[in-house]
Amino acid sequence: MLRLDLYVDLQRWLPMEHGAERKSGNGSASEAYTRDIRAERRSVREALRSDLPAARRGLGVTVIALVVVAGFAGARWTLIVAGALTAWFVLALAVMRIGSARGRDAVRRACIATFGWGNWI
Repeated sequence: MLRLDLYVDLQRWLPMEHGAERKSGNGSASEAYTRDIRAERRSVREALRSDLPAARRGLGVTVIALVVVAGFAGARWTLIVAGALTAWFVLALAVMRIGSARGRDAVRRACIATFGWGNWI
């Protein structure tokens, strides 16, 4: 009984366009929700998309950062950071190889996965 009362109260507060959409049969609320979610996900994918030039930029910044770390902290920390980045690249390459990528395509995708953040600098 409480659910029915809550549903009736919610129907009263819904904006008019949703009520008109429901009555006209142009689309249900779930179809509108699905359409909105798809549009939102598409915009997020576009914003997070990365490509090879961005990966090259990220690699260049990484090399410069490693040179700066080597100048201030010495070779030990430089090797630790370089080793961590190499491990990340090897992991990304293994994941790409497990998937459908082969050869140069796998290396390109792993490079984008590792250094693609260069798009945001």
